[in-house]
Amino acid sequence: MSEPVEYALPDNQQSSIGNVILKPDSDQIIPGVRIFPYALWPDDRGYFLEVARTGQGGVSDFPHESTQISAALSLPGTIKAFHIHRFQTDYWSPASGMFQVALVDLRPDSPAFGRRNTLYVGALRPWQILIPPGVGHGYKVISHEPAMLVYVTNRTYNPADEGRIPYNDPGIHYDWELQHK
Repeated sequence: MSEPVEYALPDNQQSSIGNVILKPDSDQIIPGVRIFPYALWPDDRGYFLEVARTGQGGVSDFPHESTQISAALSLPGTIKAFHIHRFQTDYWSPASGMFQVALVDLRPDSPAFGRRNTLYVGALRPWQILIPPGVGHGYKVISHEPAMLVYVTNRTYNPADEGRIPYNDPGIHYDWELQHK
């Protein structure tokens, strides 16, 4: 059995969603997180989106031999949070629906340790998100229909590389409640 994934939790005293990221080059983005706007090609049958091209864009450094492509369909209101990886980099592509993505920097040596970011992404804001190791990540489906997240990882799934933190952890203190009531 492998060692459990170790991570440091900040002491975020106030519940919040942190910095809401409204543009891909915001100076409030957690270091190492990158955002890639993508095009949708709609027509009378639906739409097409390109998730990734090997060796290019957000996955340009992902090794061919260990890259994995997965998808998760989540129902409205579902919260999947938080995950953290020691070595794995995630590249998220919201394919349908809308997500409230929560990120928190859990790298104690990072100048942004404890910083929280919120991104509203999906059908209304087509952004792909590169999430480096050490950045806790999760999401809530905020659309009225199910949402599909397609994600590419630079390593095949390894449970020893993944840490799980409860969505309501008091160290992260992320506010999942509706903000604009």
